[in-house]
Amino acid sequence: MFCTFVISLLIWGVHGNVTIYTDQSPFFATSVVTSSFPNYTAASAFDPTSLTPPAVPSPPIPTQFPVQLFSGGMANLSLPQTGAFVGFSVELSIADTIFFLNLMANIQARAGRSVVRVGGNTQEKAVFFPQGLPGGATLLKTESNPNTPHVVQTDTPTIEVGIDLIFAMANISSLVNTQWYIGVPFNDTTQPRLGIAEASEQILGEYLLGLQVANEPDLYGTHGLRPSTYAPADFVQDYQTMITAIQTDTNIKNKTNLIGPSLCCFWTPEQVFDAGFLNFADSLAYLAVEHYADTRCPDGHGNIKQSQDALPEYMSHTLAVSQMLAYLNTANIAQAHGKPLIMMETNTASCGGFPGLSDSFGAALWGLDWALQMAYSNFSGAMMHVGGQNVYYNPFTPPPGALVRKAQWTIGPMYYVALIVSEIFGSSNASRITDLFQNSNNPFTPGYAIYENGNPMRVALFNFITDPSGASNYTAQISIGGGTTGQQNATPSKVFVRYFTAPSVTTKGGFVWAGQTFGGTFSSNGIPQGTLENVTINCDTTNNVCSVPVPAPGFALVFLTDEALEESTPNPTAHLTFATTVTTVSLRNTVTIDPAVLATSNGHGGLNQQRGSTSFGSSGAVRTYSFQAFVTFLCVIIGFIMVTIGNFVS
Repeated sequence: MFCTFVISLLIWGVHGNVTIYTDQSPFFATSVVTSSFPNYTAASAFDPTSLTPPAVPSPPIPTQFPVQLFSGGMANLSLPQTGAFVGFSVELSIADTIFFLNLMANIQARAGRSVVRVGGNTQEKAVFFPQGLPGGATLLKTESNPNTPHVVQTDTPTIEVGIDLIFAMANISSLVNTQWYIGVPFNDTTQPRLGIAEASEQILGEYLLGLQVANEPDLYGTHGLRPSTYAPADFVQDYQTMITAIQTDTNIKNKTNLIGPSLCCFWTPEQVFDAGFLNFADSLAYLAVEHYADTRCPDGHGNIKQSQDALPEYMSHTLAVSQMLAYLNTANIAQAHGKPLIMMETNTASCGGFPGLSDSFGAALWGLDWALQMAYSNFSGAMMHVGGQNVYYNPFTPPPGALVRKAQWTIGPMYYVALIVSEIFGSSNASRITDLFQNSNNPFTPGYAIYENGNPMRVALFNFITDPSGASNYTAQISIGGGTTGQQNATPSKVFVRYFTAPSVTTKGGFVWAGQTFGGTFSSNGIPQGTLENVTINCDTTNNVCSVPVPAPGFALVFLTDEALEESTPNPTAHLTFATTVTTVSLRNTVTIDPAVLATSNGHGGLNQQRGSTSFGSSGAVRTYSFQAFVTFLCVIIGFIMVTIGNFVS
């Protein structure tokens, strides 16, 4: 059985063909990528669409301004944050296809751990099989139409979950210290299905952070999971039923690690709190919400927001600040009850994101600002959603079946966000952050300061402007104490800077962080390529200032001390890497997809939304793989792991 688990860590799955029948709209059309891989029709995750960057602001921004820090702390510092603040939200229906050990190892090397949520809409109808599934399968999707077993209808299917998925997760944890939030089915509270909770607790042990009971319950009425009149009071009653079931389940030992209410759309957290949800505080480990910055779902008239129109909104600090306002009171309530607040699912836009935007350098800048604004607002974590190959916003995407032997993974903007945030907060678990409102709160040049134990450690500087002329590059003049602050001059003699750059906010792939990159489409083995680059800037201690230039566009992380730099630098002797050249078995299948479902797949759709998928392995596709088919690779995989980590196999 150990062999099954290890193999499931390194195999990214079985791939099949998807046939889309439509003549309704260009929205449903596929596009062809010109590349070295012939006859490849691109899924959304590999769409080459490129946008035009927003115009340079007029009047131009001030290009030199002070950034005043103070010894001993600053006003409005956040709760302590960890380097694992940004994690990944993985839809249950694709949880057996996307885990890539090198990517998790990168985060672990900087933050000490990584965090992943497995669940989503497909957790609601999941059925757990503790004895495993036929043929050693990890997940099976039930066909909607038994009369046509070769054709799958792509409404949200019932997901059959084998116990091997939980074992695979445990082995991932043992290799790269990944911790998990697990979704528990909530569609039938009269006969609760708690098997996945029982097995997760028993198998994952300390790696299980919490059980997410219910996902987006404010959409249940419109999605047919409850009556259309379903209201916060009804949800609280259902939640009480689940708590009672968990309390009486002798196979669940921890009765206090639940997560909720995980709202997204129609209710406010305060409405649910007022209905009595906080009476469950003794059973709750976390409070949680879910939020996308925008939507690409069709409106009531079938209109879809265009990427080019949306782009300027993302290239401004205003978006992150304005959208966080709705959660400030929620964060205060969470603190008052001693509960961490988690953004359980987020990304650029629901319904799969915006082509040319969600997969651009600009999305990475927005994602960094959004993550830091959440941390500043006292969230304790944020999970960037991972969909199938039918979405534009994936943090990472394996190659499609036709290219599985020729290509490598595609690393998206949100993975860079997770990696950089792990360095912003470092490994101390004591980082506290504040918004500097710098440059007279100019929306194109925001910045944050990060403190540890009252000491300024890092400064994060943004430039959302694309200006090849260089006229919009700016210089932040950082000072600590001195001047009119009433404090002694504490500005260091030098600082170290890591830059995140690309030619334009519309650049796709090949972003450079501290001299390293994951390349473009189909080009990453999960290991940053290039030499780590720390730029040393000597400071003017006479005038108490460190002048740090920031390009347009770009991001700069300034390390104010040697200790701050060390905390954010992976230890090369402790950083494991893993092979990615394992051959997989290909299973072909034809799936028919309703275009109406395609239009609202993998995101929040709004009224009358259905869920579906355009990728084999995500919601809507029948997928299975056989343990016997993988046995031939066992010795290679086990041997590699033993060489890499020595004593893992005892």
